[in-house]
Amino acid sequence: MTISKESPLQEPGPRRLACSRCGAEFGCDLSGSCWCAEETARLPMPVKGEDCLCRACLREAEAEAK
Repeated sequence: MTISKESPLQEPGPRRLACSRCGAEFGCDLSGSCWCAEETARLPMPVKGEDCLCRACLREAEAEAK
């Protein structure tokens, strides 16, 4: 496959999400530089039907889990 110089491959930008709990909008960068990587919380994966949480809800969920 030949890739044209006119249309270089670009890394996808951050996904725009709405927090599964509170609805706040935030960005999620799947390249590994997402803000959540800086958090100390290491919670289980979201429950079925739930996506990422905003920073505030992630911290709240961490506090509830203790």
